[in-house]
Amino acid sequence: MAEAAELSDQPLFSCRNCQNPLALRSNLLSKNFWGKSGPAYLFSHAMNIIVGQKEDRQLITGLYTIADIYCCNCGEVLGWKYLRSYDVRHKNREGKFIIERAKISKEY
Repeated sequence: MAEAAELSDQPLFSCRNCQNPLALRSNLLSKNFWGKSGPAYLFSHAMNIIVGQKEDRQLITGLYTIADIYCCNCGEVLGWKYLRSYDVRHKNREGKFIIERAKISKEY
């Protein structure tokens, strides 16, 4: 129960479709990313998600191995998780999550 109380005290981002909590404001690393539907956020951690199959995908900044991420409650595609960067300049993205702005709402 203590964990739920801690979550309620922090600003968080939720699935726009079903209001399932997805990420804490404290896990937001950058708002300067781009997803399939437009602006996207980079998070260090995401919760209540399902990680799909990994695949190599050519993105704006290079080739990555990524896996799409889905809301565990409603199944909405939210963005992706960086699994591997083939460019050493972007290795810092590995293990991090892109969540598209159009798929989330911010709660306080």
